[in-house]
Amino acid sequence: MSVFRNLLIADSGQGHVEEMVRMLRDIPPCRQARLNLLHVITEQGGLDLESHRQRAEELVKAAVDRLGLASADVNILVREGDTKLTVLKVAEELDADLIVMGSRGLGRLQSILSNSASQYVFQLSTRPMLLVRDDLYVRAINRVLVAIDGTGVGDDALRLACELVRDIPGGRLTGVHVSRQDLVPSRGGRTPADEVLDKAVHRARGFGVEMKPLHRTGDIARTVCATAEEIQADLVVIASQDRRPLVAKGLVDLDRLLGSSVSDYIRVHAPAPVLLVREPEGRSR
Repeated sequence: MSVFRNLLIADSGQGHVEEMVRMLRDIPPCRQARLNLLHVITEQGGLDLESHRQRAEELVKAAVDRLGLASADVNILVREGDTKLTVLKVAEELDADLIVMGSRGLGRLQSILSNSASQYVFQLSTRPMLLVRDDLYVRAINRVLVAIDGTGVGDDALRLACELVRDIPGGRLTGVHVSRQDLVPSRGGRTPADEVLDKAVHRARGFGVEMKPLHRTGDIARTVCATAEEIQADLVVIASQDRRPLVAKGLVDLDRLLGSSVSDYIRVHAPAPVLLVREPEGRSR
């Protein structure tokens, strides 16, 4: 069974998104995924819309050729509008279970000033999203790092990481749990971090994967990035809970956009593509 059955690839034609898609299709559980390739024509004022549409279709077809796919295997979408809003809208229309986008790796205020589409989608999408920075060389996916936090959405991220790694020949999964400060062991010599990691290891085994557990102390975001560098991760899987009230779900959280969130820091600084898993809507808190 496919981990991802319906992929939305929003590609500007730059960076390494196509290589990442090729890597995903090399993973056994993702080989049968439906590919939806989206190109967004931004508002052009008085320019000839039809000319832009024809050019966009040519770009998308060229991307399909580079991926070595038949046109019949790909759903080609050309839409007009604001890129970030269009990606979110199309993801809902298609019921996509993964959004793949490129990112320039901009951080904090720079993302807002440059009107970064990927950052906006990263902030507001309730669906899993894979960000591939333009400055990263995409290798074959083999070493996967997942951040372990003991939450429900963290368990979703672990499950997804296990399903990705399980059928990769020689695939390796490492789980890191980061404590903000040193933990005092109990009388049995164990800490709460040990318990969180033991549960994660047991859960991974239930999915048929042996996970190497690591416990680190420090700033969560920086430590996850450092650990990814240490193990030479090809992919970093993280979870993010959306704690905003329902009335604010459609509003951008400025604190997070300004780079104060763990996920945003990892998005910018991780030495590998980042797969963000969101808490499903409707899950009780």
